[in-house]
Amino acid sequence: MKDAEESRRVNLTVVTEFILLGLPNHHELEVPLFFIYMLIYAITLIGNSLLIIITMDPALHTPMYFFLRVLSFLDLCYTSVTVPKMLVNFLSEDKSISYLGCIAQMYFLLFLGASECFLLAAMAYDRYVAICNPMRYMVIMNRRVCLSLAVLSWLGGIVLSLVQTTWVFTLPFCGSNQINYFFCDIPPLIKLSCIDTSLYEMQLFAATVMVIFTPFTLILVSYIFIISTILKMTTAEGRHKTFSTCSSHLIVVTLYYGSSSLIYLRPNSINLPDSNKMLSLIYTTITPTLNPFIYSLRNKEVKEAARRFISKSFVSVF
Repeated sequence: MKDAEESRRVNLTVVTEFILLGLPNHHELEVPLFFIYMLIYAITLIGNSLLIIITMDPALHTPMYFFLRVLSFLDLCYTSVTVPKMLVNFLSEDKSISYLGCIAQMYFLLFLGASECFLLAAMAYDRYVAICNPMRYMVIMNRRVCLSLAVLSWLGGIVLSLVQTTWVFTLPFCGSNQINYFFCDIPPLIKLSCIDTSLYEMQLFAATVMVIFTPFTLILVSYIFIISTILKMTTAEGRHKTFSTCSSHLIVVTLYYGSSSLIYLRPNSINLPDSNKMLSLIYTTITPTLNPFIYSLRNKEVKEAARRFISKSFVSVF
């Protein structure tokens, strides 16, 4: 018995780095994907940066645009956690990431992702107050309340990511260090553990339900009241105008919560690595890229602020 235990210990390999496989069976796609995702990343950086600058317009100093600036900043950071390393791996033979690098990548990925979940709930509450209690909107959603909601979103992300990252990296990793993914994330990492992770997976599921469904429930309740208020309006024009102020938020919520739920809440029995990879790219790269377009193309005030910004820039250049 003692010899067997000693042999097991000898056979355990201490993992000091991980290999991000990406697309191990489709190396011919790596160069095209490099250019595609470099373009997507550039659009994300430019689009979200411009949206932050444009919504600094004095005419847009309202709670809705404050939250939109915070969302754009989160999206900038969120994509920067994974995409640069992914781009390097597309062109490099060495696809390794250090143990500490993997911890850092997962921590910030979870922190920013969870913060965005909570922030989307805060944005839904903002729309609820604006539509259901418009006369007291600026009193209820004052600067202090807006800052508090934003800070609470970030604190929620910090706590969740700290707990989850600690849980994952207290698991023993032995044998293979190859992660069948584009970046360090929970589902592919726990598969590398050499112990039974069923208890951890139950804890992960419970935490994911809390992070995804708690804010989602708040969003759902907010929109039940919003829709009820809109339906009571007497004119079709009034209903359309009011609903248009929250339609962009609904689209973003659907994209973000839909793709992340399919990854973290899908039973292990039907987890498909390739489909998970594609879904992960949607909520880590595609959604942050689309957000500035969703909020600007459907918002007349943002369009007008963009025209003023372009006019000022043109005048300053010439």
